[in-house]
Amino acid sequence: MEKPQRGIQSIEVGGRLLTTLAEVGEPMTLKDLAQQSDMPAAKAHPYLVSFGKLGLVEQDAASSRYELGPLALQLGLACLRRLNPVRLGTHAATALAEELHQTVALAVWGNAGPTIVHIEESSHPIHINMRTGTVMSLFKTATGRVFAAYLPDKVIEHYIDTASHHSFAYPKSDLRPSWKAMQKTLKEIRAHGMAQVVSEPLPGINALSAPVFDHEGHLALVITVLGPTALFDPALDGDNAGALRACCAELSHRLGYAPE
Repeated sequence: MEKPQRGIQSIEVGGRLLTTLAEVGEPMTLKDLAQQSDMPAAKAHPYLVSFGKLGLVEQDAASSRYELGPLALQLGLACLRRLNPVRLGTHAATALAEELHQTVALAVWGNAGPTIVHIEESSHPIHINMRTGTVMSLFKTATGRVFAAYLPDKVIEHYIDTASHHSFAYPKSDLRPSWKAMQKTLKEIRAHGMAQVVSEPLPGINALSAPVFDHEGHLALVITVLGPTALFDPALDGDNAGALRACCAELSHRLGYAPE
């Protein structure tokens, strides 16, 4: 077993103040900041003075409240610039497939619509016509429904209006099962944070799909877990759904997403 590395305790203690400011997201008084960071105000103040000199925090002269400073912003932007959702998602998909022993797919919104960019095969492979580059049905698949639920309406409406004119599109009748009639289904997806299909559109295959968000709250990609009906529990409160939710939440967090 690897021995834990030794750190500097004072940095870890002071770091709680920065974490609290990041989580709260608004200026705070010394009293509130110290209290939520689980330390006395007298102990927190010297840390804040040092962080202020570094530019990690700044104090408003009028209200005396503290907030994150310009260096914290620069560090955050530098981190965001190097983040690649698909690269991070690929690593997450590998871990999720190993945990659940199910196939995991990543999809992004491309010029052709919901497009598979990575597939992690499970120890129980499924025989379906899905590979990198496959464009998924917008309304019939769990993957497509998550995009329909979380992308702006104008994006989906434009896709519906124009996709039938392109060679990659599904038949026009497939793309228009009344956008208005889909609203109830999409509302349920947003309520559960997940889309579910059971033995459709492929008989014998179940799937669950969930969204991953970026630092601006925009949909970055969709992760789908799928497997044979006999071996895959599609329940929204089941183990597969729980693991998928946790995976997407962690990935969203790494991309800078802060849920309201």
